[in-house]
Amino acid sequence: MFTIRFHGRGGQGMKTASRLLGSAFFLEGFEVQDAPRYGAERRGAPMSAYVRADRKPINARGVILQPGLVIVADDSLVPVPAAGVLAGITESTVMLIVSHEQEAIWRNRLNLKGPILVIPPVDSARAETALISAACAGAAACLTGVISCETLIDAIRDELDKIGPELLNENLQVAQNTYELMSNFKGLVKDTELVSLANYQKPAWIDLPLEPSEQSSPIVQGSQTSTLVRTGLWRTQRPVIDYDSCHKCWWVCSSFCPDSAINIGKDGFPVIDYDHCKGCMICVAQCPSHAIETIPEAKAQHLEQLGEQK
Repeated sequence: MFTIRFHGRGGQGMKTASRLLGSAFFLEGFEVQDAPRYGAERRGAPMSAYVRADRKPINARGVILQPGLVIVADDSLVPVPAAGVLAGITESTVMLIVSHEQEAIWRNRLNLKGPILVIPPVDSARAETALISAACAGAAACLTGVISCETLIDAIRDELDKIGPELLNENLQVAQNTYELMSNFKGLVKDTELVSLANYQKPAWIDLPLEPSEQSSPIVQGSQTSTLVRTGLWRTQRPVIDYDSCHKCWWVCSSFCPDSAINIGKDGFPVIDYDHCKGCMICVAQCPSHAIETIPEAKAQHLEQLGEQK
């Protein structure tokens, strides 16, 4: 089964992109599901859409947990946990990003083991409306290796026949261009097996316990430079990195830390400077792999004392 996820912002046409790709699959004789996923409709808000396609009936429903292809129409969504761009990605997942940045930059940022491909944004006055969807659908159709360019054109004509001949021709041209751009990677996306839910475990919640004021009030020793003042003394909760779950996507946590308290070691793992981490927990919220958890500062100090005694 082909499992494909589109990520974008409201108004960029990812619902349309999934529809175009789903129709192309259908014309090639596949059973198809294509649907958008979003909350309250708001232009600019993160949203996603998905496509499932198989030669046999599809009984799976709901979100795609382990996609074979992830397409990101807006690269600013990659580090946003609520967008879920990196959720469920495996070593065989192909990541396609619409971006001005080069593939090498994204590979360095995300440290993914699977293929990463980049296509440039559409150069058109209408790029923010209809054409991005055609570009993403064209690239996806080629990467599957089972949809011909002719079938893709027929699907776009069927779905967009009411938008007028001028805009329709622009969409057709954009889709053909991205299809040809991905020709060297045709068939890169493979079938994925269904994930068994027999051993499904609910995700863990982040516990934020409250402390009495006399414990959680900040301690300010005096005015010095930011290097000398240990702003970590303000902290009531401590972020702790689970290195077994860390993907080394250093660009996310280190960039979003407002105090530059997260540095990157020579091994590529992030290291938190607890002397200057004030416990804002932005890194916890931003970590795509949820590798950073929260523990009470009093508990952390107790564990440190036990470690020193040993």
